[in-house]
Amino acid sequence: MIAKAKKPKAKIKMKTKKTFAKRSKISGSGKLVVHHNYVSHFAANKSHKQKMHLAKSTTAHSSDFKRDKQLLQG
Repeated sequence: MIAKAKKPKAKIKMKTKKTFAKRSKISGSGKLVVHHNYVSHFAANKSHKQKMHLAKSTTAHSSDFKRDKQLLQG
């Protein structure tokens, strides 16, 4: 009896987390650009200066970059 050759298993690709992909992007220099938290809730308690700074996007922290990049692969 001849044994059949097994096909190599296909590498399973991780799907892109669409909720995260819609809220972030990779910049031209390779950094992860995200938006600030705490923008819309309890806005009346925040100063105008604080709200203006929170409205701008920022880069993700370097310690989060590896995990966040895995969420975007796919």
